[in-house]
Amino acid sequence: MAERIDLLIIGLGPAGAAAARVAAQGGISVAVIERKQTAGVPVQCAEFIPLPLGAYARPEGVLQQRIRGMNSALPSGAMEKSEFPGLMVDRAAFDQALAREAEKAGARVFFDSRLERLEPAQNRAWIATPQGERVFEYKVLVGADGPHSPVAAALGLPPLEVVHTRQYTVPLLRPFEDTDIWLSDAYPGGYAWLFPKRETANLGLGADKRFAADLKTPLDELHRNLVSEGRVGIEILHRTGGAIPVGGMRPKISIGNVMLTGDAAGLTHPVTGAGIAAAVVSGDRAGEAAVARVRDKVENALGEFEEDIRDQFEASLARAVAKRQWLNQFWGGAEARGDEMHRRGWIAFPEYFTN
Repeated sequence: MAERIDLLIIGLGPAGAAAARVAAQGGISVAVIERKQTAGVPVQCAEFIPLPLGAYARPEGVLQQRIRGMNSALPSGAMEKSEFPGLMVDRAAFDQALAREAEKAGARVFFDSRLERLEPAQNRAWIATPQGERVFEYKVLVGADGPHSPVAAALGLPPLEVVHTRQYTVPLLRPFEDTDIWLSDAYPGGYAWLFPKRETANLGLGADKRFAADLKTPLDELHRNLVSEGRVGIEILHRTGGAIPVGGMRPKISIGNVMLTGDAAGLTHPVTGAGIAAAVVSGDRAGEAAVARVRDKVENALGEFEEDIRDQFEASLARAVAKRQWLNQFWGGAEARGDEMHRRGWIAFPEYFTN
């Protein structure tokens, strides 16, 4: 028999946990399906959050260090220094703190479980759990299940365009309070980064595999260069990587009784890859919409969710998508080895906003 639930959430990342917390606090029944055995593990993130999310860094073990600015290096070697304050967090602790808040509010979490089948017309979902299959009959469903969202696929939506990332955690040999960004034709469709985290740093890069299938070779070269400069140690403490959606916001993120949030909705910034803030915001708003629809019987609550999220994110995402499409015509050519193209394509430069 199907178990009846007000809100079913697929995914316990920042978007899913935020939606679960808000909805449970609003008095409706919530179940969350998470494929991982532990929230936030393994970490697939550079672990930077903007200052407006500072309240989420307060739980013990989350905040690692403060960031003052960003240094953007161009192919010529010229460096642009920008004010770009933020926080470096332990992403696993960040996600686990959000999950604890959701459970404390009354949400039930099913770890090591996955969506097997979704019938949106019936409002039914079949879930594989370690104890066997469970069937949920929901009133509202939230897809918070990442860039390769099974919920979106079940709704018949096309896959999102992605870039791929590779990241090493390395020893940081001297204190550093900025983030470093490298713009280069060696990282087509992306960039390389160094994000300090007290005694260690996250060193990584992202690239569009249509232009560069090998991420390891350029990352190893960057690592060697920083070792020779005495900035980081030679040891690689941890390796990770993943996919980042870069195609912009989906044409629809509210379909029937289903809302898509965070990466599943395409809310990650297509140029910077930043997505945690948008995930939390969209998750909060999805939780509110679920409460309005279930408890308060607001018929258009899910449509209002989509309208609000579009108002907040669509314009900046559309600009970034246009920049990516413009940049794509130059990778591998002379323009990509000069500075002007990168100045027009990266958020630290005024040309990004004026050209």
